[in-house]
Parts: sequence; C-alpha cells; structure tokens
Amino acid sequence: GFTDHVALGNEEWNPWDADEKNELAASQQRYEANLKMIKYARSNLEQTSLRVQIWGKAAIGLYLWQHIFGGHLEPADVTAQWREGSQKAGKTSFSFLTGPSVVPGYFSVEAEHVVLVLNGREPAKVAYATQWLRYAQTLMETRKIQHVAVVLLGNEQCNNAWIQPYLKRNGGFVNLLFVTYDYAFVNEEDIFQWPLGVATYRSFPVVEPNWSMLHDPRSYICNFLGTVYKNSSRETLMEILKQDGLDKLCWIAAREQWQPQETNESFKNYQDALLQSDLTLCPVGINTECYRIYEACSYGSLPVVEDVMTPGDCGNSSMYHSAPLQLLKTMGAPFIFIKNWSELPAVLEKEKKMSLQEKIQRRKKLLEWYRNFKAWMRQKFINTLENSFLPSDKG
Repeated sequence: GFTDHVALGNEEWNPWDADEKNELAASQQRYEANLKMIKYARSNLEQTSLRVQIWGKAAIGLYLWQHIFGGHLEPADVTAQWREGSQKAGKTSFSFLTGPSVVPGYFSVEAEHVVLVLNGREPAKVAYATQWLRYAQTLMETRKIQHVAVVLLGNEQCNNAWIQPYLKRNGGFVNLLFVTYDYAFVNEEDIFQWPLGVATYRSFPVVEPNWSMLHDPRSYICNFLGTVYKNSSRETLMEILKQDGLDKLCWIAAREQWQPQETNESFKNYQDALLQSDLTLCPVGINTECYRIYEACSYGSLPVVEDVMTPGDCGNSSMYHSAPLQLLKTMGAPFIFIKNWSELPAVLEKEKKMSLQEKIQRRKKLLEWYRNFKAWMRQKFINTLENSFLPSDKG
C-alpha cells in the first residue's frame, strides 16, 4: 500500500513539474486566445446559417473530418457500408457521409451546399470521380443544390487538367477546389492547397498526445520504415546510414516492394517506430509530400524532410515560390529540411548531443504546431466556404 501512496503523491505534487505545467498552461492559453480571436472575427460576420453536406468518396475525407474537424462517425466500424457524422462550426452545420453505400442517386441530399471529396490519383479513380461530378452537376441544373466545392486527392505529378473544365472560372459549376500537392494553379481565390494528411486508408488513427509521448526518452535517434526504390534518393539514404554505423542508432526497416495494405504487425511496428524515435526520415517518393510527414507529427517525432522537387508538373504557383511543400512552409512547419542526405550525419551528430530536456521542448513545439496547423486548416476551410457560398452584402 505504501508504494501506491508514494506514486499517488508524485502524481499530485512534483516540485520540478511547475515550470512544465506553467508552460503547458501558457501554450493552452495561446491556443485558446487564437481560437477566441477566430471566433470573435466570425461572430462579427452576419449570423446566417449554412448547411453543408460533405460526401467523402476518397480516404482523404477521413483526414478532413476526423483529424482536421475532430468529428466523429457512426458507426465507429471502419468497414461499415454507411457512416455519418455532423458538426456545427460557426455559422455552418456540416454533415459528413462516407462508405460504399454512398452512391449517386441512392441517398438523400439534405443541404443546398455540397463538398465532394474525390480521388484523382490515376485514370480509374478519375473516371469514378467524374461520375460524381456529373451527378452533382445534374443536381445543380435541377436546382436541388446551389454550390459545390471539391476536395481532391490530386495526382502525385500534379496532372489534374481533367478537373479544370468543371471549375466555375472555366465555365463549369465547381466554386472551390482544395487540392493536395504543390499544384501550380493554386491561387488562394478559388483553388487552394490542401494537406495530404495521414494514411487514413490504412486506418492511421487520430493520436491524442499524452505525458509519456512528450517526456519519455526514446530508444532511437531516427527511423525509416518504407520502400527503397531502385535508383532513388532512398538508396543514397540507406548507403549513408550504413557508412558510419548510423543505422545502429536508428530503426530502419527497408523493403523493395511497396505494399498498400499493412499487416497488423507491420502497422504496429511503424507506429512504435514513430513513438520510439526522435526524428523520422522523410525521403521523397513520387512526390515530396508524403503521409509519413503528418504521421510523424502525430507522434511528436520531428520530420527530417528531403526538400527537393520531384519530377512532374508540381511547383511554383502565382502565389508561392517556396516549392515544394508550400503549404507546410507557409504555415511555419518546424521541421528539419535538407537538400541532400549527405547532410544527415551532421544532423544525427547534433542529435546525439541534445539533452532530453531539449528534446521535450522540441516535441512540445512540434505537437503544438501540428494542433494549430489543423485548427487553422479547419478555420480556413470554413471561412472559404462561407465567403463563397453565403450571399454577400455588396449589393
């Protein structure tokens, strides 16, 4: 019984914990002040209500709803044929529908404003997305709905020309487009960059930071679990790690073939690796932006990002000139950006000298940044829809 009592005592009072508590409280206050400011700005807009239905026909919809909006879905079972959720945000009531049973024409359309979440990665997905757009267009023509926005999982080389004719600016009916990757047509007027987020199609969870995630020493300096493509910078990365025995300090599990579906074991390994490493190495794949970046943020493991443009049509837009990863850079992501993996040994050397206290501060900063990032994306999404869909006072 005595040890229980001591443990409890420690929980209740820890003389060294005061600074930490103050700092967490200060961070919480900053966060709440931000939200107050946002809410105040919103309450000054006219109080009209908007009803928006989001049709999640791509896994990226789950990142929008569960991670950015913090929304819930019923039933909780991810394999359910039909899942839905609702949330009120500012002047807008959102409802979210997803699952195989959400099929054009076979569910009730219960809002005048619709956000379609689509996958445009490859031709087969584009064909499916196009069916949804045609359905939405019919609803527009028959006055069943008034406005349509699209959240698009874009093509990794930014070949999204197929969506252009559907945009209002080009004579189509889609008011707003939120698209992943550094699409050159992003203009912050009707086309916005959207984060890729975590791999919800592999059921990557919403992670709630806890005390041990912030404070515990981690067993590895870095991790990389992933596919090593022939003649890619990932091969270079592997060679550099092996050279100085740096791979002994890191959790490295490389495979030669990409696997879309994880086994339970490989997925658990991956999450453990994120939780047990101070840094997560993020070499470029087909695109510089990858799920790994956001997944590492979820677990407070700092992304070390290979900051180079990948082949294709992604890149500078009229708005941004800091490609790649314009959105993350604009939002001040506190990552380590490197141009070449030859810079890694110096990064790891510095890492070895860092105290646990410094690492704890860095984790806090990363987790707070990620939380704010999601809050800002949510707010920007809502503001953009309201500004576009609500009648303006401009007479």
